[in-house]
Amino acid sequence: MTRNLTTLASTLAAAALLAACSTPVSLNEVPVETRTPTAGAADGAGAGGKGAGAASQSQVATVQAGSGSAAGIDAALAATGRVVYFDYDSFVVRDDGKAVIDAHAKALVANRGRKMVVEGHTDERGGREYNLALGQKRAMAVSRALTLLGAQDGQLESVSFGKERPAASGSDEASWAKNRRAELKDTK
Repeated sequence: MTRNLTTLASTLAAAALLAACSTPVSLNEVPVETRTPTAGAADGAGAGGKGAGAASQSQVATVQAGSGSAAGIDAALAATGRVVYFDYDSFVVRDDGKAVIDAHAKALVANRGRKMVVEGHTDERGGREYNLALGQKRAMAVSRALTLLGAQDGQLESVSFGKERPAASGSDEASWAKNRRAELKDTK
């Protein structure tokens, strides 16, 4: 009888430990979306609708391989930058980050030997584990957007630094907004 109680207590303790380590960040959510509704979404036939005239909410543009010279692509990368910013507690790619992603996707499509690391970062608020998970989801959201535009999985690596490498010091909204980001860095 004592052995059964010990086993039960051990099982309950393990379950409690696992529950305490869980993160509220769901890993099954779709990270790439637009916040601008399309005409089909406004008339009730949104992305989930199958009726006639239903428009896809995706506004992803097609990328033509080989379009543009290497110098032109590098100039586009310099013009758009290498950082995609996120809203608080979110890993949804905002509309203002789509130009950055598009330019990098074109560069990756034009040069299949090019590789990038996508680094996910968060602001200082929240626990270490939570921020590492959120940073990873941000990096993966940008990587997924790049692959949707034609980049190959083998060209991308997603890593998270959570709140460990802030871009701006300070504990105000302006600093936090600069720290909620994903950075795209060439590795080759």
